[in-house]
Amino acid sequence: MSTEGRPLRADARRNRERILRAARDAFATEGIAIPLDEIARRAGVGPGTVHRHFPTKEALFEAVVREHLERLTHEARGALADTAAGPAFFAFLTKMTAEADAKQDLTEAITGAGGRMSAETEGLAADLRELFDALLTRAQAAGAVRKDVDAADVQAVVVGALVAGRRRGERDRPGRLADMVFDCLLPRGAAPEEPG
Repeated sequence: MSTEGRPLRADARRNRERILRAARDAFATEGIAIPLDEIARRAGVGPGTVHRHFPTKEALFEAVVREHLERLTHEARGALADTAAGPAFFAFLTKMTAEADAKQDLTEAITGAGGRMSAETEGLAADLRELFDALLTRAQAAGAVRKDVDAADVQAVVVGALVAGRRRGERDRPGRLADMVFDCLLPRGAAPEEPG
């Protein structure tokens, strides 16, 4: 039985947070195929405790995705409030690229889960896409990003760089992937502003 909708006791709240942390790490390193019992073991709780909070692995995965999207949406809103449009865009893109590189299995699972998420989670993803589009448009208006790219182009460049790095068997050296992505987005002859 799910505990959604009612306040949790302090111990239940701690268990839920431990489960989410263990699941986030497990999905990021091993993908969605990891058994719930293994997530329970890593969280230091019994399988029954996991099932009380999340009746299925899909429900647990969606909770991890929702938490991730909520955090990114909050950060995107903060970047949008920054008056320096170019550095704000590149700082947000740096963070997203670094996370996608560090958590490739989670990123792939999220991408592959399209259409199987609740309306609430799909709404969060749509909000994040709109915020990213707004960040990109502002950066383009400020002359910091080429005008002939759109959000789908940015995603294609990031995913392509991630896949190429993975095929070479390496994870991003600090900043290297972001620098390559930036080079694709900068107007001809421009140097990136330092993200603030």
